[in-house]
Amino acid sequence: MAVDLTLAKAHMNITGSGDDTIITHYIAAADAQVTSQLGTGVDDIPEAIFDQAVLMLAAHWYENREAVVVGLSAAFLPMGVAEIIREYRAYSFADVEPTDGG
Repeated sequence: MAVDLTLAKAHMNITGSGDDTIITHYIAAADAQVTSQLGTGVDDIPEAIFDQAVLMLAAHWYENREAVVVGLSAAFLPMGVAEIIREYRAYSFADVEPTDGG
């Protein structure tokens, strides 16, 4: 499962090479984030779904480079990253020893 620079730039409708370094960084970071969100479910997700989640997240980070946006209204779109990987995510819970209440 790997999104390459050419595919990411096509997804973002970008020509030229001026932003290749930052786009490559966003691809790697998005891949790591999606993998982390999936937990052990990463082996169960279809490659196209994984790649789409990486593309969406990398494009979002490319367009929104700061943590705060002023003067705009925003809304979550249906079928965002979390929604398209949800059914493949592996949930785990820590095995915690019960306490004696003290």
